[in-house]
Amino acid sequence: MSKKMATLALVLMATGMLLMLVPTPAAAQTADGVNEVAAEHTLITTDGARKLGGAIGAGLALIGGAAGIGRIGAAAVESIARQPQANGQISTAMIITAALIEGAMLFAVIVGLLAVL
Repeated sequence: MSKKMATLALVLMATGMLLMLVPTPAAAQTADGVNEVAAEHTLITTDGARKLGGAIGAGLALIGGAAGIGRIGAAAVESIARQPQANGQISTAMIITAALIEGAMLFAVIVGLLAVL
């Protein structure tokens, strides 16, 4: 990812977060049929914050787990290229470590999704 694309992604994420928190006026119809704008505005409700936090937590767990497994794979390929005779031991250690990371990632995603429900 180039520096320009990373900057654009960061700006779009920040803009999205700001737009998510902008209060929108709720129109209320009075008895005589005239629409009035409600006086109270809230940025986000507690239920909405709980759901947003759970979704962000689950997403961060997935990103972290994917980055960890990617680094394990890259290191394993590099070490097999340096010592081809140790292929079996390196592959076994890589698979066990990736399974442990995936298990921890699964628990984190489940906790995040339980916060949403």
